[in-house]
Amino acid sequence: MASIKKYVAEFIGTFVLVFAACGTAATVGCSTTSFDSAYILTALAFGLVIVAMAYSIGNISGCHINPAVSLAVLMSGKMTAKDFCGYVVSQVLGGIVGAACIGLMLGFDCGFGANGLYNDNILLSLVIEVLLTFIFVLAILGVTSKPEYSNVAGIVIGLSLTLVHIFGIRFTGTSVNPARSLASAVFAGGPALANVWVFIVAPLIGGAIAALVWKFLSSDKK
Repeated sequence: MASIKKYVAEFIGTFVLVFAACGTAATVGCSTTSFDSAYILTALAFGLVIVAMAYSIGNISGCHINPAVSLAVLMSGKMTAKDFCGYVVSQVLGGIVGAACIGLMLGFDCGFGANGLYNDNILLSLVIEVLLTFIFVLAILGVTSKPEYSNVAGIVIGLSLTLVHIFGIRFTGTSVNPARSLASAVFAGGPALANVWVFIVAPLIGGAIAALVWKFLSSDKK
């Protein structure tokens, strides 16, 4: 029953992330070529969702709501392979339902805040997403490493996600989350769906690198 509750929490958290944050991007018309209020509002939406979910479902599932985060936690030895699979399935399903709700509200031509390649360059887009995810996941591993940080962990993680979005929207729309990208791409179709593998692979690589780096940095701590 405990695992089921965790999976339901991850489903809800990822649903809210996609529905509220990707929904904000679609609603305000966030663009990679326009640096305006829509750009900042979208970055803030992603960060604020994380803060809200961290303090609501964080004590149940840890509020990963992101396969890249779950992979890093798995590699850190803090979750089982079974739970990892359950988390990822729940995250993907939650994201897809969230995107479906966006489509029902805004129309299925709204763009869904989908990610896109930077200058049609796959390699550069991969590098950007790996770096952004590395920064984000490293912050998560650091701030969740000590119980005394628990009161501020949600805020730190939310601000970290806001940061990588402020920087990254200009280039790829910022994924750092395979479940979020897949959910948007499924309904956006076209190039977003054709290139979604980039926004699945790169965040997983970035999360894995962050886990390895954190393990090295904290290896002498007892």
